Amino acid sequence: MSDLSLVLFDDAITQAWEPFALTRPAGELLFGALTLRARAERVFGVPCTAHLAADHLEGFDEAGAPPVRRLADAPREGDRLFLLSRAVPAWDAGDVWAKRPLDASPVTIAGERVGWYAPAGTAAPAAESLLRPGSDDENSLGEALYLPGRVLRHVWELISGNPGQIASDVRALFPSPSTPDLPDGVHRFGEGALVLGENVRIEPGVVLDTTAGPIWLDDDVQVRAFTRLAGPVYAGPRSVILGGSLEAISLGPVCKVRGELAESICLGYTNKQHDGHMGHAYLGRWVNLGAETTNSDLKNNYGTIRLWTPDGEMDTGEIKLGCLLGDHVKTGIGLLLNTGTVVGAGSNLFGAAMPPKYVPPFSWGTGEDLIAFRADKFLEVAERAMARRDVTLTDSMRALLQNAWGRGRGTE
Repeated sequence: MSDLSLVLFDDAITQAWEPFALTRPAGELLFGALTLRARAERVFGVPCTAHLAADHLEGFDEAGAPPVRRLADAPREGDRLFLLSRAVPAWDAGDVWAKRPLDASPVTIAGERVGWYAPAGTAAPAAESLLRPGSDDENSLGEALYLPGRVLRHVWELISGNPGQIASDVRALFPSPSTPDLPDGVHRFGEGALVLGENVRIEPGVVLDTTAGPIWLDDDVQVRAFTRLAGPVYAGPRSVILGGSLEAISLGPVCKVRGELAESICLGYTNKQHDGHMGHAYLGRWVNLGAETTNSDLKNNYGTIRLWTPDGEMDTGEIKLGCLLGDHVKTGIGLLLNTGTVVGAGSNLFGAAMPPKYVPPFSWGTGEDLIAFRADKFLEVAERAMARRDVTLTDSMRALLQNAWGRGRGTE
């Protein structure tokens, strides 16, 4: 309905999704071929008008993203669907939603409370309810609306669930894709869908393998010669694939990638222009990897991988898990990263020594010898890197990153 507002909120679990929660709301994370926000918008057919997130994210400013408000400032006007940002509604959830009751009601996915429908004239959920959905009185909320889908709990599920989500997204968005004409010298095999946006350029010598899943190359994507691309794959607008062996990946807008990249996500404006292996990794926005930067994603004993979280180290249950790099992370040439490494936002790592498995935000140095990356120097680098892609570091984002530096370095 045209007067409906979609509002995403980050609960306490989502607010611990580091290394990303320091600098962005979870709805602006890429999962499959869309961000969590963009998928919800398409499923329910309405734009998202706000992210309700941690106070320190006020001022978040990226193209296409709605503003961030504090949990206590939930919109109170009109019909509103409050949806947990880590909830992933199935593509047919919109059909169920269209038949919803007109009364206020809780919303449930996979047996878990994920939000509320609040018609015009009804109150918005309290901040505590948004922080801990299900903590309020179930009997006072009306009959629950049950939607199909899944609910992510841990940040690494964005990696393990990504290939299947790409396939689901392409099936839903392109149910009957045409067979595109390919230039001479481009080789395609497999029964999966191949979807090409506007002005896609594929050079001779490229192999497109859709045996294991579809490939969607969005508008203005370039694929250079001597690339083998194996689905499921989504490459966002204006991204460039420079060569190498790449499989089961999601690229946000304006990424440049080369070498080995497997079962990984590059959120956007990610630069991996050289050889080196990245496997089962999540690279935040504005990450730049030096030549031959390589991660391990499998232990020699084939055991499950433990990962740092704000609540302590956890056994992920995953046998394959590489690294999670926060926004604006930079690495020098030849850097090696261990299985399950978490690098906080704004860090600059270099040298031959392997860094620890957890690198605090805004660290600078080599190996274990890490100091604080000065805030003024970090902001200079960030502004310069963004300008190279014709993106301005706005005053609000500068203030957010300055605040993130204080929180990340424990000076607040």
